[in-house]
Amino acid sequence: MEMNRRALLLTSAALAANVVAPEAAFAQEQPRRGGIMTVHFPTEQRILNPSLQASTGVYIVGGKIQEPLVDLDAAGNPAPCLAESWEATPDGKTITFKLRQGVTWHDGRPFTSADVQFTAMEMWKKILNYGTTLQLFLEAVDTPDAHTAIFRYSRPMPLNLLLRALPDLGYVSAKHIYEGTDIRQNPANTAPMGTGPFRFVQYERGQFIIADRNPNYWRNNMPYLDRVVWRVVSDRSAAAAQMESGQLLFSPFSALSIADFTRLGRDPRFEVTTRGNEGNARTNTLEFNFRNPILADIRVRRAIAHALDIPFFIENFLGPFAKVGTGPIPTTSPDFYPANMPQYPFNRAQANRMLDEAGHRRGAGGVRFNLRLNPAPWGEDIALWSTFIQQSLNEVGIRVEIVRLDAAGFLRTVYNDWNFDLATGWHQYRNDPAVSTTVWYRSGQPRGAPWTNQWGWTDAETDQVIDAAATELDTARRKALYADFVRRANTELPLWMPIEQIFVSVINRRLRNHSNTPRWASSSWHDLWLAS
Repeated sequence: MEMNRRALLLTSAALAANVVAPEAAFAQEQPRRGGIMTVHFPTEQRILNPSLQASTGVYIVGGKIQEPLVDLDAAGNPAPCLAESWEATPDGKTITFKLRQGVTWHDGRPFTSADVQFTAMEMWKKILNYGTTLQLFLEAVDTPDAHTAIFRYSRPMPLNLLLRALPDLGYVSAKHIYEGTDIRQNPANTAPMGTGPFRFVQYERGQFIIADRNPNYWRNNMPYLDRVVWRVVSDRSAAAAQMESGQLLFSPFSALSIADFTRLGRDPRFEVTTRGNEGNARTNTLEFNFRNPILADIRVRRAIAHALDIPFFIENFLGPFAKVGTGPIPTTSPDFYPANMPQYPFNRAQANRMLDEAGHRRGAGGVRFNLRLNPAPWGEDIALWSTFIQQSLNEVGIRVEIVRLDAAGFLRTVYNDWNFDLATGWHQYRNDPAVSTTVWYRSGQPRGAPWTNQWGWTDAETDQVIDAAATELDTARRKALYADFVRRANTELPLWMPIEQIFVSVINRRLRNHSNTPRWASSSWHDLWLAS
């Protein structure tokens, strides 16, 4: 572990030096047209349509091809995209969007309010993993004309909540492509069509995805790039080598190893930074399957939490871009973060006592019981975290088998088949708890919806608090309700979020206008260009 810590300290220094590197030197340059942007694509989820699956692994591709109603500007405020303006009635039950005119789909058909209506009612409300809860009380979308979409809710929808959610949960799909089909199986899910700056060309599984410049894009004279190529490279060392050779220009979402961050951070050709990821704060998770009666016992879940030395893990493996988490709402959310919530500090003796009290005394070889752990294949920190869990739980008599799967296998096993005991991955916080956080706890999520409550845990009072907070128009009252939600979540512990992080990007310095919004890797890249 000492070797890891020394490497980490080197990494921290290298990253710190790069994070403060200014972009001002490029400010007077004129954008250059042409060029091919190459992107590291580490894991395939077998879907590319962000109207159906909210995930950075989908946005990194689909966000260049399809567009949301609302995006974020450089300051993190809602900015017009397919919607030019919006307004809400005082009761919060009616929200009207005025849509951009003159926008066409990549096949030449006009974009209209019918597309918004269809997507909202058939995709966001029924299928989209976070959208189903966000749009729970959406009753209808009226379309009085081709460029007006009126959202009608049975309970108030806070406008600020909806606007914060739409950059991730407001991508629009073409009605004429999906209507009358099995939406989940539609071929367009892996060959998406949108209104965005790049048009889908080709997807070769395990190899690459290609999208070319949209010559009819509604933003005048954009995009600058001719083509974007996502290269599927699951091996982190191979991806780092391709960054160094120039085959890749961008590696997003902490996809490289800590050692690679160290080396590339010292190389003047690259910027290693968290900039452009401010809207994608994340926490590492530990998820419990309540269908296993051992884990349904709250004493066991709390004992497992007490058995893990989180500060030690962060200090030795993750460094300055991680901190001890305190629950489902991270400290990066000042509008909603609640202090002084129930916590589970490292205490191995207490963990052993709680396991004894739960009736799981040590047997042969000191083993109390066995569990399977499925780690998500997203990043090195998850792999390290799962191994740390395995080793730590062994110290209190819990033998853990780690079952590693590819992205599609992990999503199917945990969220559709429920064939796991423990799982680890990332929860991403997207500006408001109702966007992508409370769905991890609210019951009634559609089976198979990734990153939602598929644990077999139900708590009616928690559901009521979540629903009340999502429809409360008074900001102080909303914050109080979310404090109650976190208190309940941390007390019952259906899952644990003990580590906060911010994604790290590795970027070739030839890129211009990069990292200029809080969710840049997920955004459209309409203004991105390559210096010669």
